[in-house]
Amino acid sequence: MTGIIIKGIGGFYYVKAAGNIYECKARGILRKQRITPMIGDIAEIELSGDKGSIVAIKPRKSYLVRPPVSNIDTMVLVVAAASPEPNMFLIDKMLINAEIRGIEPVICINKTDLAKRNDIEKIYISAGYRVFSVSAEKKEGIKDLFEYLADKTTAFAGLSGVGKSSLLSLITDDVLETGTVSEKIQRGRHTTRHVELFELKNGGFVLDTPGFSSLEVDGIKAEDLYKYFPEMAESEGQCKFRGCSHINEPGCFVKEQLSQGKISESRYESYKQLYEKLKTVKEWEKK
Repeated sequence: MTGIIIKGIGGFYYVKAAGNIYECKARGILRKQRITPMIGDIAEIELSGDKGSIVAIKPRKSYLVRPPVSNIDTMVLVVAAASPEPNMFLIDKMLINAEIRGIEPVICINKTDLAKRNDIEKIYISAGYRVFSVSAEKKEGIKDLFEYLADKTTAFAGLSGVGKSSLLSLITDDVLETGTVSEKIQRGRHTTRHVELFELKNGGFVLDTPGFSSLEVDGIKAEDLYKYFPEMAESEGQCKFRGCSHINEPGCFVKEQLSQGKISESRYESYKQLYEKLKTVKEWEKK
């Protein structure tokens, strides 16, 4: 039988398969193969009564290290329209981190009841990203986000205070009219440390990713960074010099796009900061 691991606590894994949830232990063969089951894994299980054993893990299409989860389709990066003020550099780092790991990122601007952020919408829509503007407090815009999540496994990320818990509570309970606080989210966040997938009524799963927002950009070379900025990726072969860094060289297609307002100043500043940092790391690794 094949199912998805939705939770793991104390060496036990809870696998949803054929409409039921089975408590499973990992077979010794996985240890020999140096495979540690992760939340989100598609697992093959053998049953003995109402319990089971995980005998194999299907290949992962994506994964995160912190928290350890796999097969994430999309990452919803939650930012607040105000209180706290959005940190554009952090947003850009999180977008790149998701893409490096093969996860499609989207942006969700919450607290639009406090402020309208057409400026942020314009920057990221122009850059090629999907943007949702919502108010968990007023329950506005939640339906569009909920429909987008259907049949996907989605991780929510963002700094504390942006309203991530309120959004997850609304989405997992599918109570867009009443807004009842989800008891399962409260339990998951406040009394346990485990990561858990919560199933949506319209198909798919969601999970919280505490700590993901603090990750540094790594695993790529400075010269490949532009590939993770969708609005810059099309510059390949269009700059005067091959291997253009898009910073100091003349005849740079990216800087031309910047001067024409087709690339935002904040996105370009994020690119420069990350490029210099990645270049330094690369030189240090050579020594």
